[in-house]
Amino acid sequence: MREPWRSLLGLCILACLASTHSATNPFAGQQTPQDPCYDDTGAARRCIPEFINAAFGKEVMVSSVCGRPPSRSCSVVERGDDRPSVRTCQICDAADPRRAHPASYLTDLNSAHNLTCWQSENLNTSPHNVTLTLSLGKKFEITYVSLQFCSPRPESLAIYKSMDYGKTWMPYQFYSSQCRRMYNRPNKATITKQNEQEALCTDGHTDLYPLSGGLIAFSTLDGRPSGKDFDNSPVLQDWVTVTDIRVVFSRPQLPRELGLGPGSNNGGRDDEPTGVTSTLPAYFYAVSDFQVGGRCKCNGHASRCLKDKEGKLVCDCKHNTEGPECDRCKPFHYDRPWQRANAREANECLPCNCNLHARRCRFNMELYKLSGRKSGGVCMNCRHNTAGRHCHYCKEGFYRDMARPITHRRACKACDCHPVGAAGKTCNQTTGQCPCKDGVTGITCNRCAKGYQQSRSPVAPCIKIPVVSPTAVVSSTEEPADCESYCKPVKGNLKINMKKYCKKDYAVQVNVLDMETIGDWAKFSVNVVSVYKSRGEPLKRGDNVLWVHMKDLACKCPKIQMSKRFLVMGGSDGGTAVGPGSGPSPGAPSPGAERVGLMADKNSLVIQWRDVWTRRLRKFQRKEKKGKCNKV
Repeated sequence: MREPWRSLLGLCILACLASTHSATNPFAGQQTPQDPCYDDTGAARRCIPEFINAAFGKEVMVSSVCGRPPSRSCSVVERGDDRPSVRTCQICDAADPRRAHPASYLTDLNSAHNLTCWQSENLNTSPHNVTLTLSLGKKFEITYVSLQFCSPRPESLAIYKSMDYGKTWMPYQFYSSQCRRMYNRPNKATITKQNEQEALCTDGHTDLYPLSGGLIAFSTLDGRPSGKDFDNSPVLQDWVTVTDIRVVFSRPQLPRELGLGPGSNNGGRDDEPTGVTSTLPAYFYAVSDFQVGGRCKCNGHASRCLKDKEGKLVCDCKHNTEGPECDRCKPFHYDRPWQRANAREANECLPCNCNLHARRCRFNMELYKLSGRKSGGVCMNCRHNTAGRHCHYCKEGFYRDMARPITHRRACKACDCHPVGAAGKTCNQTTGQCPCKDGVTGITCNRCAKGYQQSRSPVAPCIKIPVVSPTAVVSSTEEPADCESYCKPVKGNLKINMKKYCKKDYAVQVNVLDMETIGDWAKFSVNVVSVYKSRGEPLKRGDNVLWVHMKDLACKCPKIQMSKRFLVMGGSDGGTAVGPGSGPSPGAPSPGAERVGLMADKNSLVIQWRDVWTRRLRKFQRKEKKGKCNKV
C-alpha cells in the first residue's frame, strides 16, 4: 500500500536527475572524450565535472547525539500488506559500536541490508532544536538536498546554506505545518523572477506516513522561472552555489499523533543495561542518509576537481583560467574579461598580444568596448626598447630595424641622435633620421652641412662660413692685389722658438668658439685656456675676444677654424692686445679704440695647438724670467 522509504528516495533522486538532464540545464551530463574541455579540432568548449553526492564520506557536525549516557528509544515500524504497525525499542550506547548512532552514519554508504542511522538525544530531556552542519570543502552548484529518516519526519525543519565556508548563512528552504508561526513565512508562496533567491516554506512533508523511513528532498531549481535559461541567470547561478549546508530540526512530530505517549505498550525488551531508564521516551530525530547532489563549481572551465598539495578540493582548470572555481583568467590572459562558459560559447581567456616583448598585461574595459568587444589587453613594462599597447612600436630614441620582424628582440635600434646637433631624441621610426638643427646634417646630426663650420654653441653648433672676396677687400687698400704677396712675410716656417717668443707681447692658448662680422672686422669669441706670456696689461684665463681684419682672414693669414685650439702670439711686430684708447700696432689696420680684447693679423703667429708645446712654452717662461730674452 505504501512503498518503503528506500524506493521513495530512489524515485526522488531519479526525478531530480531527470529534471536536470536537459540541454538548458547547467548540470546536464555529457560524453567524456579524452579532454572534455576541447573538441576534436582543439577548440574550447564548456566542460563540467560529474554529478555526485557531495556529502558522501564528509564529516557532519551535529549538536546532539544519543548514547551519552546510554538511553532507550522506541519507534513505530510499518509492516505493509495492511498489517498493523509495531513498536520496536532499542538501546543507544556510544561506548558500544553495535548500539552507537554517531554522525558518521549520516554520510556513509547507505544500504538497505545494513541500515545505519544517526540519532539525537531523547527530546523529552533536551532542546527540540538539533543542528546538522555539513562542509563540502569547496563551492558546489547543487541540485538537491535530501534527508532519509529512521524516525518520523520532523514537524518543522529549516535548511540553510553558506557561500563563504560557514562565515555567514542564508535560509534555503523551510518545512512546517505552521509556516507563519514557526518561520514567519506564508505557506507555498508563488515563485517569480523577482523572488527566485527567496527561501520558501511548505507543509508538503507533514503527512504522518510513513511513520519511519520518510524522505524530505529539496530541489534547488524546481519551480524557479529562470531554471530553463540557467546559463543567462546569474541570480540562479548564485542561488545554487554552496560551500556548507546546515539543517535545523525545530519541532518533532507530537507524541500523541504517533501514539507513543507514556503508558503505551512499548513492545520492547527488558534487557536494558544498568542506568537506562525504563520510561518510554517521547520522541527523537534519526536520519539514515544525508545527501547533497550537485557538481563541483568550475564555471564551465573544468571537467573534474582534484585535491591540491594542501588537500583542498580545487578545479582542474582549462581555457587559460585559474582559481578554486576557475573564476579568473591566468596571468597574461587578459585580452578579454573573464566569463563563465555556456553551451554556446566556451569564453576561454585569451592571451594579450605583446609581440613577445612583455610578460605582464592588464585589461582595459574602455579599449575593449572601442574594439567591438574583441580586445582589451594592455601590455605592461614593454621590453627590448618597445612601447605601445601591444609593444608594437619603438620607444622614444629608437627606430624600427625593418630587416627584422617586430617580434624580434632587436627589432628596435637606437637613434643615437647627437646631443648637440639634434633638435630632439626621437628619430624617424622608419629611416632613423634624427631632427637636425640649422646647419647640421647626417643621420644622427653629427656634422656640419656644406657651407657651415662648427662652433661650440649648443644653440647653434654649426654657423655659416663668411663669404669674403679677397680681391674686393684687398683692392680697396694699397697692399698688393694678390694674397700670396700680401701674406708673404709670414709664409714658410711656422715653428715656434725662443726668439719668436721673446719678440711677442703675448702668447696664449685659445679655444675658438664663435664668430660674427662687425664692419671690416671678424670678431671671434674665444676661451683663453692658458696664458704663457702677457706684457703690459695682464691677460686672464676665460672668455675673451680675438679681432682679425677681414682682409687678413680672407687671405687666411691668419687661418682660423671653429671649435679648435690655437696658439696665438702677437705683439711688437704685429697684432697685440688692445683696450679702450689703445692704438693700433705697426703694420696692422686699426680695430678702433672701442674694440677690446686680442688682435691678430698677418704678422701674428696663429698655429693650431699641439699638446707637446706646453712643456716648451713653460721652458720659454722660465728663461724669460732669468733675463734670457734681453740677450736675443
